[in-house]
Amino acid sequence: MLFGRVISVGIGYLCGMFLSGFLYGKKENVDLRKVGSGNVGTTNTMRNLGVKAGILTLIGDVCKVFMAMVIVWLIFRNRYPDSVKVLELYAGVGCILGHDFPAYMKFKGGKGIAVTSGLILMMDWRITILCLIAFALTVGLTRYVSLGSLVITALFMISWIFLGQTGRLALTPAHLPESYVLVFLIVAMAYWRHRANIKRLIAGTESKIGQKKE
Repeated sequence: MLFGRVISVGIGYLCGMFLSGFLYGKKENVDLRKVGSGNVGTTNTMRNLGVKAGILTLIGDVCKVFMAMVIVWLIFRNRYPDSVKVLELYAGVGCILGHDFPAYMKFKGGKGIAVTSGLILMMDWRITILCLIAFALTVGLTRYVSLGSLVITALFMISWIFLGQTGRLALTPAHLPESYVLVFLIVAMAYWRHRANIKRLIAGTESKIGQKKE
């Protein structure tokens, strides 16, 4: 199934390079790489271009991982019927890589949280609900979007392993360990991309929702 894994990651990467925030910024003559945090993801788009731009960016980033995973399912559902779910996960990983490290932008993209959220939604509705509640509570109580993002990625991994170990995932037992590794990589990428945010959270200098720019 090596062929399927490689193709799935490649499809995901190509879809992931569609950066809706960057494209919206270009339409508005704003290069998001040069304003705010320099990130082309949802949060920086919303802070610099408004709520509408942020929502459209979020929708675009979620839809591209949907597209990647659906394409992989259509290609491999008959060839690898018992493995197609894990191949969809590979497509999701590829999409996050394409979003975070787009080749045509010198590998400087977003942080992958919106894409990861779309992946979670596609993979399991129970984890989706849990992560939505956790994100809303975390951001509502602290007003730190970055902290909410870190919480849901960690919760995704914990929940995924719990459901897998209790036989509640739509994966064969043979593919469970592989899926755990992939989910760990997703979480590791999220934390790596948020390393500057983590430092600011520890220092108490991270920007909050509604905080006025100095």
